[in-house]
Amino acid sequence: MKLRTFSKILIVIGSLGLVAGCSNTIRGVGQDTANAVDATQNAGQNVAQAAR
Repeated sequence: MKLRTFSKILIVIGSLGLVAGCSNTIRGVGQDTANAVDATQNAGQNVAQAAR
């Protein structure tokens, strides 16, 4: 295998790894945001119940 072909293969594999890493980060941020919204809603319900 020529060096040029090998380097192209490595570039493609590296690019795929970066894309996979970014998608995991985006999913994690989405889950964190959803958890924050749930916690805020629960806190609001607790305050409403305490005010009754």
